[in-house]
Amino acid sequence: MLSGLDAVSNLRSVARFKLRDYETSTVHPALVEEALARGWTVDKRNKRTVRLRRTKSHSQILEDRVWSLLYRVGFSYLSEATGATLLVNAKDPEGARSQIDVVGLDDEIALAIECKSSERPARRPSFSEELGKHSLIRERFAQTVNTQFRGQFKRQVVLAMFVSNIILSENDKARAAEANVLVFEDRDLDYYESLVAHLGPAAKYQLYADMLPGKPVPGLAIRIPAVRTKMGGSTCYTFSISPEYLLKISYVSHRSKGKASDVNTYQRMLSRSRMKSIREYITDDGIFPTNIVLNLEAKRITFDRIQQKKGDGPEQDSGLLGWLDIKPAYKSAWIIDGQHRLFAYSGHPRAAKSRVAVLAFEGLLPSKQAELFIDINAKQKSVKRSLLQELYAELHWDADEPQFRVRAIISKAIQELDADPESPLNGRVQMSDSEKDAIRCISLTSVFGAVEKTGFHIVKERKGQVLEFGPLWSVDGNDAILRRTVLVLKGWLNCIREATPGWWDKGSGEGGGLAMNDGVAACINVLRSVFQHLDKSGENLIRLDDEDLVDSVRPYGRALGENLASYSEEQRKQFRDLRGIQGQTARTRRCQAAIRLKFPDFSPEGLDEFLDLEKAQTNRMAKDVIDRIETMVQELVLDELRREFGADESQWWILGVPKSVRLKVTERFEEDDGKRGGKEYYFDLIDYRHIAQSNWKLFEPLIGHGGQGREKGTAWLNRVNDKRRIVAHSSSGVSLTLEQLADLRQIEGMLQGKTGGMVDEEEAVPEDSEPVA
Repeated sequence: MLSGLDAVSNLRSVARFKLRDYETSTVHPALVEEALARGWTVDKRNKRTVRLRRTKSHSQILEDRVWSLLYRVGFSYLSEATGATLLVNAKDPEGARSQIDVVGLDDEIALAIECKSSERPARRPSFSEELGKHSLIRERFAQTVNTQFRGQFKRQVVLAMFVSNIILSENDKARAAEANVLVFEDRDLDYYESLVAHLGPAAKYQLYADMLPGKPVPGLAIRIPAVRTKMGGSTCYTFSISPEYLLKISYVSHRSKGKASDVNTYQRMLSRSRMKSIREYITDDGIFPTNIVLNLEAKRITFDRIQQKKGDGPEQDSGLLGWLDIKPAYKSAWIIDGQHRLFAYSGHPRAAKSRVAVLAFEGLLPSKQAELFIDINAKQKSVKRSLLQELYAELHWDADEPQFRVRAIISKAIQELDADPESPLNGRVQMSDSEKDAIRCISLTSVFGAVEKTGFHIVKERKGQVLEFGPLWSVDGNDAILRRTVLVLKGWLNCIREATPGWWDKGSGEGGGLAMNDGVAACINVLRSVFQHLDKSGENLIRLDDEDLVDSVRPYGRALGENLASYSEEQRKQFRDLRGIQGQTARTRRCQAAIRLKFPDFSPEGLDEFLDLEKAQTNRMAKDVIDRIETMVQELVLDELRREFGADESQWWILGVPKSVRLKVTERFEEDDGKRGGKEYYFDLIDYRHIAQSNWKLFEPLIGHGGQGREKGTAWLNRVNDKRRIVAHSSSGVSLTLEQLADLRQIEGMLQGKTGGMVDEEEAVPEDSEPVA
């Protein structure tokens, strides 16, 4: 017996509760304090009772989301609020029972679901045991539902587990496949919720297709007239069919759901507004002049030609008329083009009686389907570059040329890194169908370009022939190269992310700037230089197994991560301000220099030249800033002296300038015979500090900066003067640091604020002129 199950028409109040992310309880006022201690809050006080409210637990929210999904796609029967209970032994009514979190029954399917969750991403040591326990109910569950809830057809039984924030190992997934228990993760549930929001109950057939691929659809075998012909070397059929029927057997795999390794995912997610306009067009008797294009599995169709007269040309030119028999299975009719037209009929009154024109190809490979999709859509609407790069995986996975296969592997690797909960890029790569935000701010295009140009897979080629393969290549085929690429990139970037979580995790948000396009591209560029260093040191990287290769680069990644973790807030801002190709170059070189601090023999080609150039540029920019500071201080001090003591030299010079300063300035004036002009042109920068300290009440509002009192308030003039000496003597080989340059700029900004002027705009940091090769 299966208890705790009811028709959905009786579960509307349960549905309202499940769709909320909180629960309520009404209690006597005397019980409120005890409830508050258990996490409840007061929602409303009535005369004799108090209504309480509490956010649902993470596990309860997961169960309710799964239940609500089945409710919205239109299952006939669903488990009640607390799940369903299955009697383990039919001969013992009082015997053991098995609790099932969510149960859904429909005409074609019986679904038993267990939900497992964690507040934070974590592995689940008990998963194997839980999986085994769930798989044991299969036979008893099947017998019970087909006896207790008889239908026109015998239902297909599906056991599934929905997991949230659970990191599953490859062994976990293999055990689930062996036990024939489907496992759906967070992104799967997100996808189905998004799909049902767009399609409504029609999303049920998409769910069926994922759960029962290849299983025959009961009662849907059909024979229709069709014309068979050849197009682009492929067999295809033209016919018309009702949208209602086609909705039941068709399947669309969208980019927003798919695993990176699923070569069948090439469609964009449906646009609700576009479907709405098409539905209105259908209601207004609109006609679709173009075919819905799909692919039928060859084993699901047969064609019986009928006797006909030949035309003037060959048969393949005019086509053959006959009867097309379709014996559909779930996931056997793939929509290549026209998903909006088809799904606009979902729930429409005309879905059963209308007809749509179909061009059905027979047994196209997924790569050919994707290629056809691009050919069709490129003529109608431009395809995003990011989508094309995602589709490299479909278009070139089986290519003969290694160069094309590498692009497919890179595309899949990036998508797997985005999907992997343990990856530093998890949820951070912006795909063609995803919205950009502070976390998902790394474009697939930027990572794709960085990995492709680094020579990770192909080092040398000539006239299309590969002469030397890179460290991420494997002779064991595409899957092995993909695993190696993902493992190495994940290991390398995790060294950086683990050392800088407070910086990395902010993405492009305030205080971020590392886990963004240019930052990640620079980190990948540095990995290339590490490979080159190890290669020069005698390491034969391509012969190392995957784990050993990760171990070889990890010390360098940790050195880089530790250095980045030491950055001050100002240094992080400077790092973020480096943009574009030149910015990536500067970031890369500074990261390489950071590794050299730990490994002195680490010397990538061009690093020394860059550092020498950067030193020269830093000192040059510092000199320009100091010159501007000195000019502003001179104007500010002299103007204030003249305003306070009088414009005549006998007034401001005698009354405002300390005698010790007057003597030094006069000596300089006399030695130069006054060639510059008046005595005011012979002040040194530090002289202005003595003038300000001697007239502190006058100059405190103008000069005071960085501390209380005349000593601390004018100490910045000493710092500027010290830096002036360094940049004035370039032959000494000493250069200012970027942090010292930033200090000068801050002082310049302070003075501009006092004088109301504008700071001259220049690059905050020096940049190289060429990208890192």
